[in-house]
Amino acid sequence: MDKHKFSTDNTDKEGFRASVVSMFAGCGGLDLGFIGGFDFLGTHYEATGFEIVWANEIDRDACKTYRMNFGHDIIEGDVHKCMDTLPVYADVVIGGFPCQDISINGKMAGISGRRSGLYSAIVDAVRRLGPKAFVVENVGSILLQKHKSSLDTILGDFSILGYTLNCQRYDASQYGVPQTRQRVFIVGSRSDIRPFTPPRALTAAPITAKEAIGDLEQAGEDKSTAHVWSKAKASCEQGNRRMVADRPGYTIRSECHGNIQFHYSLPRRISMREAARFQSFPDEFVFPCGLRQTERQIGNAVPPVLAWHVAQAVKATLAGSDRPIVPADTTDLNTTVHLPGLTHLPG
Repeated sequence: MDKHKFSTDNTDKEGFRASVVSMFAGCGGLDLGFIGGFDFLGTHYEATGFEIVWANEIDRDACKTYRMNFGHDIIEGDVHKCMDTLPVYADVVIGGFPCQDISINGKMAGISGRRSGLYSAIVDAVRRLGPKAFVVENVGSILLQKHKSSLDTILGDFSILGYTLNCQRYDASQYGVPQTRQRVFIVGSRSDIRPFTPPRALTAAPITAKEAIGDLEQAGEDKSTAHVWSKAKASCEQGNRRMVADRPGYTIRSECHGNIQFHYSLPRRISMREAARFQSFPDEFVFPCGLRQTERQIGNAVPPVLAWHVAQAVKATLAGSDRPIVPADTTDLNTTVHLPGLTHLPG
């Protein structure tokens, strides 16, 4: 692929443009979804008009991957030490703050944990920039009763800044991602902007594992395309399930212990390129790091295709579009959190 294939400076076909600050950018899954202009499994996801004007990530390897794909400068380092480099203004702030303290596979410490408490950096950025909207992403387990206090605190910290909030859980498989990955997006819209309306789930059947990676079954290992896999044997630890050919892939994780899932028919674990497919990264997206670092980056990423759908809904909010965007018809996935300034989803 051409270096820097995914441009972060683009205008959509209708002339829409908006600036974006990206926090906890990782290798760029959320950013790619927000700018669009890529193809995945035969579908083109058009450029959105969003432009990344500032991005930050602390992980050196993730920054290497980000630079290789976008060419846009990403500030490497502790987010709190980089805040003074923020621009004076941006239309949108986005970020998926670390989830290890919230994930059911983690320590479940909530925002009192060392890493998940970093959400406060996004609050600080929103306070400084006063964007028209912001998007915060985290794992679905943030909605567990155990984390109610943490979620209430997060929503309260954003709400007090004067934003109308929408908090909803999404199943990525309902939005063109071949993976049953549940993630929560908190979207805030400024008081002078119309409230955010979530994107509608697709009516097409979910993409199955075989549809996503079947063409790679006969391909040999190839480091240049990240089609390499862990040789770790099965153990009693988590992450050793085998994929099922006729259903979407299971959640791709980032534990980096050689526990990534096994192929549905081949006697091996799935490759990093296959994991990237399940996360909806286009094949042109390169991962120049080692297997373990790549596994971590892919597992931590927001699926670009899911992010693209959210970005289009944010765009409609900013543009004041009247095109119909209604909540997904997933009553078991919608969540209403009763807090001042929070929009209530029909259920």
